[in-house]
Amino acid sequence: MRRKSFVYSATKGISQAVFSLLYQIETTKECPSPLDGPAIILPKHQYWTDIPIISLVFEPVLYFVAKKELFDYPFFRDYLLLLGGIPVDREQTVRTLNSFRHLLSLLGAGEKVVIFPEGTYFREGVGSGKSRLIQMVLRSQSALERKIPFLPVGIRYGERVGWRRKVAVSVGPPLFAEAPSDAILFTQKIIEEISRLSQLPLLSSLFGVQSSENSG
Repeated sequence: MRRKSFVYSATKGISQAVFSLLYQIETTKECPSPLDGPAIILPKHQYWTDIPIISLVFEPVLYFVAKKELFDYPFFRDYLLLLGGIPVDREQTVRTLNSFRHLLSLLGAGEKVVIFPEGTYFREGVGSGKSRLIQMVLRSQSALERKIPFLPVGIRYGERVGWRRKVAVSVGPPLFAEAPSDAILFTQKIIEEISRLSQLPLLSSLFGVQSSENSG
């Protein structure tokens, strides 16, 4: 099942209406606008609300990499796939190959794909990065015949003003890497940029880029 544009557009419209009542989203961008061509977007992850907020900040249609467990329920799975969700098995990466091939075909078609590099929620700081998917994208750059820009995105939830809560979203400048062997250090650089953009500390006790798990 592939994404249906009307499902994505309708969901984004509903999110816009609801989130405009609950949040005051302020966006700053250190990247070119509009963003042309394919890109990997790498946001901070604190709450489930990060997902609709990112879809509202970026004008183009986005595809989200998500953990496989979210696709275990039939009707919800169909809805996520219609939205453009890409399931990833974090425990057995071999099962992710079909999803990764789909991800590469999206990049080849000039689409934007969202990966949460921390892999799970970290609310008091920025957790360690998961480099496996980033490494796989770097390994495929030659087949794509182009360097893929990786955009770190900071999200900072602020105080409430009445019913609405302030949310600062900061999109960093695009980062590039050459070889798959650069993936671990490159992921660390991405995590450090997310920390800067979110104005949140690195969780040093957890920090240490991991290559054994995919983000989701």
